[in-house]
Amino acid sequence: MPEYFHSVRLDEEKCKGCTNCIKHCPTEAIRVRKGRARIIEERCIDCGECIRVCPNQAKVAITDDLDGIKKYRYSIALPAPSLYGQFKPDLTPELIHAGLLALGFDSVFPVALAAEAVSRAIRNYLVQQRVRPRPLISSACPAVVRLVQVRFPSLLEQIIPLVSPMEIAGRVAREAALRQTGFGPEEIGVFFLTPCPAKVTEVKQPAGDSSSVDGAISMSVVYGNLLRMMDNLNTASLSPVVSGIGIGWGRAGGENEAIKTGSLLAVDGIHCVISVLEEIERGGLEDIDYLEAQACTGGCIGGCLVPQNPFVARVRMGNLARSRQSIDNTLSMFPDQLEYYCRKSPVPARPALQLADDPALALARLEEAEKIVTGLPGLDCGSCGSPSCRALAEDIVQGYARRSYCIFELRRRLQQLAEEIVELAQKQPPAMGREWSPARDEGEEHD
Repeated sequence: MPEYFHSVRLDEEKCKGCTNCIKHCPTEAIRVRKGRARIIEERCIDCGECIRVCPNQAKVAITDDLDGIKKYRYSIALPAPSLYGQFKPDLTPELIHAGLLALGFDSVFPVALAAEAVSRAIRNYLVQQRVRPRPLISSACPAVVRLVQVRFPSLLEQIIPLVSPMEIAGRVAREAALRQTGFGPEEIGVFFLTPCPAKVTEVKQPAGDSSSVDGAISMSVVYGNLLRMMDNLNTASLSPVVSGIGIGWGRAGGENEAIKTGSLLAVDGIHCVISVLEEIERGGLEDIDYLEAQACTGGCIGGCLVPQNPFVARVRMGNLARSRQSIDNTLSMFPDQLEYYCRKSPVPARPALQLADDPALALARLEEAEKIVTGLPGLDCGSCGSPSCRALAEDIVQGYARRSYCIFELRRRLQQLAEEIVELAQKQPPAMGREWSPARDEGEEHD
């Protein structure tokens, strides 16, 4: 089994084995064994759902530290569009960029700029590729891409073969820094300010191509540092550098608003995304050209690493996007060629849900699991440590669990055992005594 990097980790000391996480994981990647949660590496997509629902804060996201920028002679900050929605309206994107420079970054390259360029590339792709599977699925959300890898491998060919705005921003920013500084590629560090753990995993272990970004820093960490220094910043010399088209990508529906071509559908929230992907897998939605799918409810503003309430951030993002007109020559720094935005290699499947590598064995296990499921209560209570009765059945046939893990099965067996004990208690071997009868006792008394 290949090794997987995961930003989402488990703090075993805090875990109470409450089973909240196993019921919300979209890929059934978590089990509770011996009173502690366990993450199945090959199934986890780093969506962060377990971080949201854990009442004990036992799930955490591992990101790069802000001090990591000191390892490079020249460091570049890539602020996600959703970062701007975390601040009050008087703290403009230009002021935020000035704050990032004050934090120690040598330059700032807004991902919103790359989002506008990627919007143009998607629009061109939809126009040029008339013969294609429908709908094409956005590649912007890495959690959704990994969800397709794990649960919907048949839809991999429908992921649009274009890289995300983060990757384009990192590539263009690095190329510009190489020209301006004369430093070597290894001396330039590019850091994405991330709203979610999935982006960290995309940087550390990309699904397919190598990443143009060197690290990902939690937006919550940056947010706190920026607030402490905002009053002392001078932005008189700063000019607007971000348009509303790119900023809109930070909230659900913003990607489609920027594309404006064809029949477009937007869905957010990982479980809502799953329901739409299931419909596509059944052959539906062929009248849709493009699907914007985001794992976090509300889009990136709903990521588990953002500090602000997503509903407040959504209003701020909408107001900011409407107030920012397209800036002249915004796209001049980005190549026009569609090939520049294309993936070099396809997204591979991740066979994480198969019951065995051998097809014959997998089929036999499937048949056995079906029989086991019929004997389980079907309540999906999670008390067994598996997310559902079917998941428990699959765990049993793979040797990861026993039927006695089901509390209802255990109760039935205990009742059966108790009845046997009562029955045995009423019996005596002949050598240990004689059966009692009133006549025998009366006879013994007369003797």
